Amino acid sequence: MPIHGTHEPEFVEVLAEFERNFAERGEVGASVTVTVDGRTVVDLWGGVADPRSGAEWDAQTLVDVWSCTKGATALCAHILADRGELDLKAPVAQYWPEFAQNGKEGVLVQHLLDHQAGLAGVREQLPEGAFYDWELMTSTLAAAEPLWTPGTTHGYHGLTFGFLVGEVVRRVSGQPLADFFASAVSGPLGLEFWLSLPESEEARVAPTIPPDLTKPGTPVPSLYLIAMSDPTSIPGLMVLNNGGYMLPGQFNSGTAHRSTVGAAGAITNARGLAGMYRPLALGGTFGDVRLVSPNQVAVMGQVTSACSVDATVLVPSRFASGFMKSVDNRHLAPNDQEAVLLSEDAFGHSGMGGALGFADPRAKLSFGYAMNRQGTGIGVNERGQSLVNAVYRALGYHRITDGGAWFG
Repeated sequence: MPIHGTHEPEFVEVLAEFERNFAERGEVGASVTVTVDGRTVVDLWGGVADPRSGAEWDAQTLVDVWSCTKGATALCAHILADRGELDLKAPVAQYWPEFAQNGKEGVLVQHLLDHQAGLAGVREQLPEGAFYDWELMTSTLAAAEPLWTPGTTHGYHGLTFGFLVGEVVRRVSGQPLADFFASAVSGPLGLEFWLSLPESEEARVAPTIPPDLTKPGTPVPSLYLIAMSDPTSIPGLMVLNNGGYMLPGQFNSGTAHRSTVGAAGAITNARGLAGMYRPLALGGTFGDVRLVSPNQVAVMGQVTSACSVDATVLVPSRFASGFMKSVDNRHLAPNDQEAVLLSEDAFGHSGMGGALGFADPRAKLSFGYAMNRQGTGIGVNERGQSLVNAVYRALGYHRITDGGAWFG
């Protein structure tokens, strides 16, 4: 499969692993971008954007990066916090009064960012197309009774996170989430990264190719096994009660792309992901664009919630105020082994099926990987992880006995 783009000589192993992804690991279409000390050192793409038409993945191809969207939404909250307009330790109801219903008076903004609010799903059956109606979703969540006592544990708010944090951003900034992100982040940085895609860009989007979980031998994560066996469980409410958003005909539609979900659905590519995290790898500023202060970057990288069994995804997870932290799940059963293996200084977010964006301030590194063929889990599979590993090796990092974390 022809690979296009550029890389600096010391990052030749990244190119080699990218080629192996196509030759040996089933990659269909993808892009990877890496910056170090603000300089782009890898910018590669290749493969097929749309197997139905045979269209190639080119330098301008865009794709849904799924939960990598959460990193963009969390960044918006941190920008407001850094400006002194949002207190992460304040009750959500201070900014969103209607939220103080059904025992949620004491829920903090921090709880939303840390997936501790108990709103990973809602019991009330959502109508078709619910995720395209911001007011419906936010009013439903404001009225909802938590699935657990907020603040006592965390469970991945896989699809509600964006409505929860995004509504706080809207109430504080006076702008819809997608507009605030465009004005505060993607616009100033010149990124092709949208939380609500303009219709004029739709033709550039490579459709997501979901995994076939019914194929014999496919390692189906516990999240989906429990969801399918018990629709009333927390995993079941997250996966199944979303108004049809998770169906292939929905999430690949122009309607979905133009809607703002905030937890998923951002349209960009590896260049956009690495570009968003580049200022955060440099203390919060790149060029003349200042997103946040160095102190806020430190907050963004600090673990604020860790759980040996996440109430939603049923595997260990760690969060830092809206961002994922490195976690090694390779000791688990084969269906639950997907992990996010970074350095302890890094923070970012994966996207369902394997996409990834992160910043590593100590290494002054930002990374983006986006693809159209999803893996089976919500973590980083061997395609993305092989690229991350090659980057860290090129920077002289090592791992103790091939352990999870990278050390510089």
